[in-house]
Amino acid sequence: MGSGKTTVGRALARRLGWPHLDSDEQVERNTGRTVPEILESDGENAFRAEEKKALAQAVTSDEPVVVSVAGGAVLDADNRRRLKAAGTVVWLRADPSVLARRVGSGDGRPLIAGDVAGNLRRLYAQRLPLYVQVADVVIDVDTIGPDAVVDRVVEALA
Repeated sequence: MGSGKTTVGRALARRLGWPHLDSDEQVERNTGRTVPEILESDGENAFRAEEKKALAQAVTSDEPVVVSVAGGAVLDADNRRRLKAAGTVVWLRADPSVLARRVGSGDGRPLIAGDVAGNLRRLYAQRLPLYVQVADVVIDVDTIGPDAVVDRVVEALA
């Protein structure tokens, strides 16, 4: 949350002339509900199941595609295998304090509600070894904007 994956994913897709898919948006299309609605009414496990379906759909294209994957998708071993098999995985790495500034109060983000900074630190610590496991490319996004991130991704893909 807050790394810029959707913004960067859309811009990268435009630059490359590829389609863009966002796993959260796919979950919403598949269910007819927003991610916060699913989390609040059905819980995180139900959301993760929908996220898994969306990721499986996203990585089956025969054509190149940019996929913005929700950060928690790495919690599932099948998702990690899918990501590694699908193509180049880019981790937009940001310090949790930067993420906390970017997401602000955390409104609409039930997984970090309450203690936003503390919850982001906890999620980061939990997911860090999994991000390291799947990432082919790591781009630190703390101090650069989306256009510079896209430039770095394009360079890494070349």
